Amino acid sequence: MPGMRVHVVSDVHGNAGALARAGEGADALICLGDLVLFLDYADHSRGIFPDLFGVENADLIVALRTARRFDEARDLGRRLWSELDVDRDTAIESAVRRQYEELFAAFPTPTYATYGNVDVPGLWPEYARPGTTVLDGGRAEIGGLVFGFVGGGLRTPMRTPYEISDEEYAAKVEALGDVDVLCSHIPPDVPELTYDTVARRFERGSRALLDAIHRTRPRYALFGHVHQPLVRRMRIGATECVNVGHFASTGRPWALEW
Repeated sequence: MPGMRVHVVSDVHGNAGALARAGEGADALICLGDLVLFLDYADHSRGIFPDLFGVENADLIVALRTARRFDEARDLGRRLWSELDVDRDTAIESAVRRQYEELFAAFPTPTYATYGNVDVPGLWPEYARPGTTVLDGGRAEIGGLVFGFVGGGLRTPMRTPYEISDEEYAAKVEALGDVDVLCSHIPPDVPELTYDTVARRFERGSRALLDAIHRTRPRYALFGHVHQPLVRRMRIGATECVNVGHFASTGRPWALEW
């Protein structure tokens, strides 16, 4: 089918207003995850954490995590949760549900979505409306091209909600087979694509994704996760690898046309 245009977003992190406009002018929207905003590292007043514990504690935990003092950050988190009137799981689920209700309502039809590492997959079936297709280790045909989707992230000291083992992640990649467009939340394991220039650290990329790119040679590999990458776009053999951008801050989708 000629003249197709798909808009792609990742790392929405609560930006429902821009999300509601992200599909304008496109035949479909693809969302590569991280809908939830737990803590905005650029504005510490936004997100679930400051809503519960205040901006000063958000400032402190960001400082600890940025300094990679993860044990101290976890100790602070445990203390704050212990002082809260409601248990941790109940408080987080309630806040995530409020965000999901608004964000899923903003998705246009059709939307193809996969999970990010801060998402809670178990809640998505309650909020995904007709017209939104959720895929994780699955494929979809859009305008004559085959898109494969792999959600979630790999395990890190941050211990975000949807982190899985390298083996489980690789099995999902393998299940896709040959695709024209390989869609994931995290990037392939290439230093230029995984280094965050503002946080000054490497995020985890996937060796399984990189191997699949070499093996199956998709036209595109699309991903997000790294908010300020050293390189946003590069070729690996026949494949154009694209970080589609930090949608929470830009409010602009990346466009794929064919």
